[in-house]
Amino acid sequence: MFNFKKKQEEEPQDIGEVLEKLKQIEQENKEIREELIEMKKREKLYLKKPGVVRFNPFPGEGGNQSFSIAFVDQEKNGVVVTNFYTKDGNRIYGKPVEKGSSEYALSKEEKKAIEG
Repeated sequence: MFNFKKKQEEEPQDIGEVLEKLKQIEQENKEIREELIEMKKREKLYLKKPGVVRFNPFPGEGGNQSFSIAFVDQEKNGVVVTNFYTKDGNRIYGKPVEKGSSEYALSKEEKKAIEG
């Protein structure tokens, strides 16, 4: 039927073959280590789980239909978007975020969304 056994590699026959195999393993480990370092560098640029905060900025109107949502990476760089809901309509604002802060004033809800 099926033969799921791994293909057997031949055992080294002498010290020269053992040393050659060891060099091969060291080279593979070096390549893996370098790739891991690169992956860790790129990981910092990936967006983390978006932080969402719902709130009611105008008591007595609507409910918690306004929200702030932050799309930031591990370094807290990205953007925060806030939607204010009123009975007359919606207002949407976007603010750039760098290292957890912005050149524009951030509300407490926006700060909370950035923190995730």
